[in-house]
Amino acid sequence: MKANYRFALFAVAIPLLLSRCGGSGKQEEVTLRIDGSSTVYPISEAVAEEYQKEHKGVRITIGVSGTGGGFKKFCNGEIHVANASRPVTPHEVTHCTGNNVRFVELPVAYDGLAVVVHPDNTWVDHLTLSELRRIWESAAQGKITNWNQVRPTFPDQKLQLFGPGTDSGTFEYFTEAVNGERGNSRGDYTASEDDNVLVQGVNSNIGALGYFGIAYYLENQDKLKLVAIDDENDANGSGAVLPSEQTVQEGTYGVLARALYIYVRQDESAPAELDGFVRYYLDHVSDLARETGYIPLQADLLSMVRQRWENRVTGTMYPDGKEVGTVLKEKLQKGS
Repeated sequence: MKANYRFALFAVAIPLLLSRCGGSGKQEEVTLRIDGSSTVYPISEAVAEEYQKEHKGVRITIGVSGTGGGFKKFCNGEIHVANASRPVTPHEVTHCTGNNVRFVELPVAYDGLAVVVHPDNTWVDHLTLSELRRIWESAAQGKITNWNQVRPTFPDQKLQLFGPGTDSGTFEYFTEAVNGERGNSRGDYTASEDDNVLVQGVNSNIGALGYFGIAYYLENQDKLKLVAIDDENDANGSGAVLPSEQTVQEGTYGVLARALYIYVRQDESAPAELDGFVRYYLDHVSDLARETGYIPLQADLLSMVRQRWENRVTGTMYPDGKEVGTVLKEKLQKGS
């Protein structure tokens, strides 16, 4: 499968072929509704496009309202699958429980958050986690406005920042990983739930810096420069590292590597076709994650994820909602 999957951050309806005939012979259409993370969107879209080649009669709609927006719809019972680039929070679990929405949490791929600058930026080849914190923490708002305030050897060049909006799981994960807690982020930056807008913003100004999922960098390599990150972890000892399949899977990319998830309804209102779609998703996600620019789970981890679905293990592996600093394999071993 070598299809070129384009990223479009609009709600799209993908008619998938999966038909059912009742006793009267009349065809019925089933609709599966997905919404949430713009980061996970390309993977779910790719799975849906492949699924339609083999099935008839199911209509799948995919929206992009951010991880937080997707969970709101999911816990309100409006959608069947939530795409998420961070784990569900305790508040969101309470919301789901209050509406009798039960779910199975399924990691489906890895992402390495890409920190990027303008391609003509000649002074940055790497940044440390401390320097990222100096740029992005709430205390930096209105104060850290030039590159030479980040590192004295950098030029006296205006710093212009681009990043996901506050309803984005990418924003929440990055803020916790870099600044130590959710919500500890400056607000004087250009924010968008559309990662393509962020790509255009960074590409438009030589002093720009931004971050988003690695797939959007790979799709726009001619417009951006990828920055290596030193997470300053002595136990790691890797120095400045670029995100890649190898560095993310082996853990050397540090805290900016994360898992991506789908959350699947598990209650009486979920249509029977949802099971077949999820099985198809897990059977094909490794190839499609790689094709869309993301990083597949290791085979043993994906096997545990499949078992998690087979056993219908409901609830979250992250009761406190925090993924930063955890090891996915250990979580799956305890929760499958």
